[in-house]
Amino acid sequence: METIRFNDVSFRYPLSEKDALKNINLSVNESEFVVLCGKSGCGKTTLLRHMKKNMMPYGNLDGNILYSGCEISELGDRQGAAEIGYVQQNPDNQLVTDKVWHELAFGLESLGCGNYTIKRRVAEMASYFDIQAWFRKDVSQLSGGQKQLLNLASIMAMQPKLLILDEPTSQLDPIAASEFLRTIYKINRDLGTTVILSEHRLEEAFTMADRVVVMDGGEIAACDSPQKIGRFLSGEVSENPHPMFYGLPAVTKIFHSVSLSRDDEDDLAESPLTIREGRLWLKSLVEKFGAKADMPWDTALGKERLSEPDEKSSTENDKSELAIDISGLWFRYDRKSSDTLRDLSVAVRKGELFCILGGNGVGKSTTLKAISNIIKVQRGKIKVSGKQAMLPQNPQALFTEVSVEDELMEALHYEKGSDEEKVGKVLEMLDLMEISHLRKSHPYDLSGGEQQRLALGKVLLLDPDVILLDEPTKGLDPFFKISLAEIFKKLTERGKTLLMVSHDIEFCAEYGDKCAMFFDGSIVSQGRPKEFFRGNNFYTTVANKISREYIPDAITWEEVAEWAETLI
Repeated sequence: METIRFNDVSFRYPLSEKDALKNINLSVNESEFVVLCGKSGCGKTTLLRHMKKNMMPYGNLDGNILYSGCEISELGDRQGAAEIGYVQQNPDNQLVTDKVWHELAFGLESLGCGNYTIKRRVAEMASYFDIQAWFRKDVSQLSGGQKQLLNLASIMAMQPKLLILDEPTSQLDPIAASEFLRTIYKINRDLGTTVILSEHRLEEAFTMADRVVVMDGGEIAACDSPQKIGRFLSGEVSENPHPMFYGLPAVTKIFHSVSLSRDDEDDLAESPLTIREGRLWLKSLVEKFGAKADMPWDTALGKERLSEPDEKSSTENDKSELAIDISGLWFRYDRKSSDTLRDLSVAVRKGELFCILGGNGVGKSTTLKAISNIIKVQRGKIKVSGKQAMLPQNPQALFTEVSVEDELMEALHYEKGSDEEKVGKVLEMLDLMEISHLRKSHPYDLSGGEQQRLALGKVLLLDPDVILLDEPTKGLDPFFKISLAEIFKKLTERGKTLLMVSHDIEFCAEYGDKCAMFFDGSIVSQGRPKEFFRGNNFYTTVANKISREYIPDAITWEEVAEWAETLI
C-alpha cells in the first residue's frame, strides 16, 4: 500500500519566475526507507514540505498529493499532526518548551491525550532513545545531537506512520550525525515507520535506503535502488556524469568509474555500498586479473612510492614563511576544570591549507578562539602574520542584516571605496558562493549549507591574510564542496593561509596541504595527507580502508579507481 503519492505535481512560489517543482510523479510504499538527494536549491525541502499539511508553502500548486489515498489538504488537523512527523534541519527551530520531559509530552498534550497515555508514551520514548540521563535537564543545556534526538523522540511519541526528515544532520558533528542516522534506521526496521530522508551524508544513508531519489532543478532526475542509482549518475546512461555523482559513497564512485571501461553486464548490475562489500569486490578483481595485480601499484600508475611517515622530515623540509606560529599554549576555561589546551605547538606556513582533525571536545575550536583572541590563554605565545578573520562553527553568529546582499554589504562597511565598487564586490561574491538567486532572502530563511556559504562570503570580503575556518564544509552539498575546494586553492595561490578545523576526512585528504591530529589538548601527529592518513584504522578515508591491502598509499577514490582500471 502507498503511504504517499505525487501525481503530476508542479509548484511555484509567489513572484518567482520558474517552478520550484516540475511534474513530480513519485510514490512511497508503506514501511519504505527513501533517501532524497540533490544539490542545494534543487527543490528537496519544497517537496518534503508538501507532504505535511500545516507546512505546505504558499504558492501556485498543480497536481494531486495523496496520503493513504486521501488528499493532503483534506486531512484532519489531528490526523495530519499525529500520523505525519517532520524533523527540520536546525534542532533549535523545533523545540518549544524549557524541559526535556515537557518537550516529550508537548505533542501528546496538544493531541488531547490523557495523563496515563502521556506518561506511558513519554516513559517508553525516553527509554527507547536512552534519554533517561538527561530527562529532567533544561533544553538549553543539551548538545546539538541531543536536541535533534529529542525532536525525533517527541515526534515518535505521537506514533506517526510517516516520518519526514529534512537534512536533520546538517548541524551535527559526524559522530552525532552517525548515531542519529542509525536511530532513524532502527525506527524504520523496528516499527515499520515509513521514512523519507533528505540528506547530504550519503556514505551512511545509502546503506540504509530501499530507494534513492535524485532531484535536479525541481525535477526527479533518477529513482532507483542505491545499488543501481550510481549507474545513472556516473553517466553510463546519459554519457555525462551528473553533479550528484560526486556525492555518492566512495565505494560506488570507484565501482562505476571502473565499470565505464567494461562490457561485462553482470559487473555493471549492482555496485557495492559498504566498505566490506568494496573490499570483497576489489579482491574479486585481483583474483580475476591476478597477473596484472602482481605489479606494484605505484609502478602501474607511474607514481613514487612513499617511505614510512616521518613527521620531523615532513615539517622541517618546508622552509617557507610562517603565517601562524603557536608555541607552548596552555588554556583552561576555569580554575576547577582540566586543561583544554596542553602545551600546544603548531606552525602553519604561508599559502597553506592546514587541516586539523580530531574528536569532539579535544580543543580544536578552542585553538581557533585563542588565535583570534576570543579567549585569552594562560601560557604560551601566538604569532599571526597579517590580517585575520574567522568563520565560526555557527554561521548565524555573523548575521546582523535582513537580506543576503545587505549581509555582504555590511562586511564592507568600514572598507575604503565607492558604493559602486562595494556593490560590484558583493555581486562577485554572490556569484562565487552560488547564492545570487538568494540575494533578497533573509539569512535565517536559508538552508544550513546556504548559510554556511553566506558566512564564508562575508568573511572573504574582508580580504584577510589568515582565515580560520571552523567546520566550513558542514551542511554543504557534495557538488559545492568541489567549488569550495577551488575557492580555497585560489586563495592559497594568492598567498592566503587557511587553518581549518574539520570532521570531513574525505575533503581534508583530497584538498589539504597538511593534516594534523588533535588529541587531549595538543597535536599528536601531522604530515602531508598521504603520509598522515595511510595506515590508520578509523581516521582515514573510505578509499584507503577499501584498498590498503593492495595500494596502501592511495587515499582518494580517484586513485583507487585508476589502479583498478589498470587491472582490467
